[in-house]
Amino acid sequence: MPGYFVTGATGLIGRQFTRLLLARETTERVYLLVREASRTRLEKLVATWPHPERVTLVTGDISAERLGVGDEVREDLRGRIDHLVHLAALYDITADDETSIRANVDGTRNVVELAADVDAGCLHHVSSVAVAGDHEGVFTEDMFDIGQRLPTAYHRTKFEAERIVRQQHEVPWRVYRPAVVVGHSETGEMDKVDGPYYLFTAIDKLHGLPNVPLVGPDLGDTNIVPVDYVAKALLELAGRPGLDGCAFHLVSPEPQSVVSVYNAFAKAAGAPTINAELEPRLSKGLLRLAKLTEHVPGVSLARDAFLARLGIPPVLLETMSFPSVFASAATRKELASSGVEVPRLEDYAAVLWRYWREHLDPFRARQHGSRGELDGRRVIITGASSGIGRATALKVASEGGVPLLVARRQHELEEVRDEIVAAGGSASVYPVDLTDEEAITKLVKQILVEHGRIDMLVNNAGRSIRRSIKLSYDRFHDYERAMAINYFGAVRLILAVLPHMSERKFGHIVNVSSIGVQGIAPRFSAYVASKAALDYFSKIAATETHGDGITFTTIHMPLVRTPMIRPTKIYDAFPTKSPTQAADMVLRALKERPKHIGTPEGYLMQAAYALLPGLVDAVAYEGYRIFPDSTAAGGSGQLKLGKGELHLSKAATRLIRLTRGFHW
Repeated sequence: MPGYFVTGATGLIGRQFTRLLLARETTERVYLLVREASRTRLEKLVATWPHPERVTLVTGDISAERLGVGDEVREDLRGRIDHLVHLAALYDITADDETSIRANVDGTRNVVELAADVDAGCLHHVSSVAVAGDHEGVFTEDMFDIGQRLPTAYHRTKFEAERIVRQQHEVPWRVYRPAVVVGHSETGEMDKVDGPYYLFTAIDKLHGLPNVPLVGPDLGDTNIVPVDYVAKALLELAGRPGLDGCAFHLVSPEPQSVVSVYNAFAKAAGAPTINAELEPRLSKGLLRLAKLTEHVPGVSLARDAFLARLGIPPVLLETMSFPSVFASAATRKELASSGVEVPRLEDYAAVLWRYWREHLDPFRARQHGSRGELDGRRVIITGASSGIGRATALKVASEGGVPLLVARRQHELEEVRDEIVAAGGSASVYPVDLTDEEAITKLVKQILVEHGRIDMLVNNAGRSIRRSIKLSYDRFHDYERAMAINYFGAVRLILAVLPHMSERKFGHIVNVSSIGVQGIAPRFSAYVASKAALDYFSKIAATETHGDGITFTTIHMPLVRTPMIRPTKIYDAFPTKSPTQAADMVLRALKERPKHIGTPEGYLMQAAYALLPGLVDAVAYEGYRIFPDSTAAGGSGQLKLGKGELHLSKAATRLIRLTRGFHW
């Protein structure tokens, strides 16, 4: 019975091929080359395959000298390998030259050396139809180097790898050239976004649009086969005698137009289909014009930015269709008696689409439950023990979200949680000091263990300090305390959740800032400065994480009647929002995810300072003069005009009305 040595058994084709190989009763022993880092993963896979007792794992790496396989192991392999199947490679059209050469060229050279050293019966090299490059017309199975241009590092290194196999004379060889390989036609299983999968995000965005008649350009032809066909065909051909020195095209018998491929997946997605194509000459003219516009300043930048939002690498536009038609008559003749045939894409496109939607969609984390935008969302809310945080938690839970309650006082958090649970919701309690970096790191790790994900973050916790600068000459710690919680605490938590959100391609962060940032708030130099710092950190972070699907909302919150303003008694006479009203603003930020939420008064003050900064300074000075430092801040607590804190002067009343919601 034959013995096999397989590289790339953890890859898409390798998994399917090795499982089928082990299911054959005629297989004696299968050696699988595996990197040390992937050994545990492969062991778990092997345990689920037929006859795992026939498998021997060989630790090594195709890019390492001599594959990293020592003399003792080689001696054990010598004379036992009837078929060495080389599947390991870098299948990535976006990879650079250095990475591609190391995996595809150096790796193949090392495999050839091993095959010769252990006296392998036959080297089965899995190449690619990419070796045809830009050849126009029929590319037969016995063609190889016919002067074709090779447009990408992937094309060049797959061509060079096949050349290495063909030019060595120590081991008999066979070459297999699959077309574009997609997932399993029955299960949809796929290991990464590649080939036509790059278009799925764009197709998904068209879901639900009316399927009106559409006309599109002729984008040429491609060739797609499912991985199960490739694995079955490879197994059949590898075991047949008398085929050494041959190449086999594992392709669809007939080219598939790019438009027909789009339509197959569009139907599965419920998106509009293209009903007619422009005639070829007009299509080529349009495509040539589009190519020329790339040289117009800004056009290529805008194009690439648009494609990046859809997860489409620009190089795909150049490699989406094949100028070659791949003949496969010899391959189909050999497989005729086995019953191994290529299924029609239209028959399994829905299976591929469903698997992508559930497992590979880079933006699947954006999907929410049936109850609305917050249904099922895991939302960290800081300062959740009282005030705005508590009211927000109750509202998030009422809409199906799961508030993750963060504050210092555990018993108050537990009261909020119990209220949510009593109403039929769900919440978790996490008592944490946000000024403790180690505690925040542990918090995020604990949440991910217990909930598996973090969808949103509300930075609501804060420290307010209302004190004039002249009373702060010897109180620098006021500024340090404000920054510690309002800025550094919030940034520390943002930095802790960003890696997870970036990986999932989704996340929304809401920062509860202050209306004081929009105006000039006397006596709030510590508080407003810390909030302004967070505002600008988030503006910059939003640009850097834009491509990761992470968004930020800043709420310039007006005065809210919470325990935080209680020490300033004059606020008893100020119009304020209730915590529930403030929570409505936070809820809007979570559901609609705008860049900014504020009040008309806040926008007016912001515009006034931009246009008439001197006038705003004068008005702010009047507020500074009229409204004193509170007794708690070390001031007199007495108004300069009027009859006391609860009986404001007409001037004070007018100023409050003019700047409604402002922190005087």
